Order: sequence, then structure tokens, then C-alpha cells
Amino acid sequence: MPATIDDTYAEAFRSIYASVLVTARDRTWLDHAITAATGNASSAILCDCEAGLDRYLDASDTPDGRPGAVVQFHVPRFWKDREARLERSVLVRVCQNVLTCPTTAAFNVLPADEKWFPLGRKVSYFGDGHQFAAERFGRRCWVVPILSGEFVIERRCGWADGLMGGNLWFFGATADGALEAATRAAAAAAQTPGVILPFPGGVASSGSKAGSKYKFAVASTYAEYCPTLRDALGGASKLPAGVASVQEIIINGRDLATIAAATQAAIAAAKDTPDLLTISAGNYGGKLGKSFVYLHPEKQPA
Repeated sequence: MPATIDDTYAEAFRSIYASVLVTARDRTWLDHAITAATGNASSAILCDCEAGLDRYLDASDTPDGRPGAVVQFHVPRFWKDREARLERSVLVRVCQNVLTCPTTAAFNVLPADEKWFPLGRKVSYFGDGHQFAAERFGRRCWVVPILSGEFVIERRCGWADGLMGGNLWFFGATADGALEAATRAAAAAAQTPGVILPFPGGVASSGSKAGSKYKFAVASTYAEYCPTLRDALGGASKLPAGVASVQEIIINGRDLATIAAATQAAIAAAKDTPDLLTISAGNYGGKLGKSFVYLHPEKQPA
């Protein structure tokens, strides 16, 4: 029997984000750069941003004719100094993890006419005065001399409004069932261009709720859904009967329609997983965000 799909919604909230296209000589070095540049970027609770792989591009679709990958970097719109914090996050990650990775180059993805920051110029200061502006591959770039040759980076990095916090919960009769369902869902959602799944492997094993008994913490474990706390919490537990484990995926993206499409792809891929009982989602009744991603597609506004 397919899993039950709860009649609920995930509550996404507004972000601003940048997209960077990284290219490299081959997939091996491209993946090294992407893995490093998106490291420690799972949750805005303590990370400087939420980042992840959007999609790979064939060499025929990149400016320099080499394998490429688009990476998204998100910060919540409600953060103070959000634009400066986004710029800082992208600057640090490109400078420390792309510039340093053999054979790579970096290009802009989003429109950069009104909303942009001078990523290329700031990264180019590593050249210590030997850097220079040039047109490369039909784009205005900075060229930085490095030990292995040159690092090419486009001058501007555009940013735009996006969304964070789309999610699905997978309630399993076994731990293996919950994880297998989340794994299938993450793989399917990742095939939707325009979204990222920022957690390791696309899966979050420690879903959180806002707030904590400790004043210094902004989030904490969702105790009401922890299987090992079912008896201790008694009537306060919200975990359905028979559920042994819960896994979650988080989906960020460029807009609500794209996240909704990824959500439906994830549900379709996971619903027939053995030992999966229910697919649900986390929300806060509209207190966190105003963009609702409905699990029942007929309820999703056009």
C-alpha cells in the first residue's frame, strides 16, 4: 500500500539568493569545488547561508565549453543586513573553495543589472595588483594570475528574491524505511532545475522547531516527534502510532512554483517505499512564512 499523504502544507519563507556557475576541466574537479563551496551550509540556524547544487550543465551550455554546475546560496530575507551577509557568504566560499580548486572558473547566473555585487573584483584582489579586467568567453571578467595559470571570474554576481523552507517529513515503521523514502525523495526533488536541498545527502535527520528552553538557542529538537520521547511525553507526543523514525528533506529554490514541482516529484518517488507509513510536512501555522507548499497538488494555487 502507498503511504498516506497528509492533507497539509510546508511553510516556506522569503529569502534572497545568488547563483554561481562553476566550471572545471572535468567532473572530478568540478565536484570537489562544489562540495567545498557548499560545505557547512545546511541551515541558517547557525550557518552563514544555505547552499547547494542546483544542477549540472553540459559543456555545450557553459561559457568556456567545459563541464559546469550551478550553485545557489540563500539567506533569509528577515535577516538584518541580508544583502551584505549574502555577499560575504558568496565571496568567502568562492574565494576559499572555488579559486583554490584546480582548473575552475566562476560565472554569474542571475540578471545583474540592478541587484548585484562586485564578486569578481573582490575575489581578484588576491592577485595583489597583478589581476586585470578582460573579456573572456563573451563576458566581462577579472583574471587572477595563480600558480597553476589563471583564475577567471565574471565581474558581477546577481542576486534575486527566492524561497527557503519547503519540506517533507517521512514517517517510517522502521528507521530503514524512513531513510529510504527520504533518500528517494531527495534524489527526485534534486532533478527539478531551480531548487537545492542543502542538508547532507539532501536529508535532515534532526528536524527542528523554532525556540528552545535555553535562551541562547533559536531552535531545538522537535521533541513531540522524537520516537524515543513518545513515552516520556505521554499525551504531548504528536508522533503517530507505529512510527519508529522520521526523516525530513528541505527544499529551497527560486520561487514557489519550482519548489511545489520538486515537492510533488519527491512525493511520487517516495510514496511506495516499503515500511513508509505517512508523508507529511512541518509548518508553524503561517507564523514563519506566507508561501505554502501543499502536499495535495489540487490545493496549490495556480
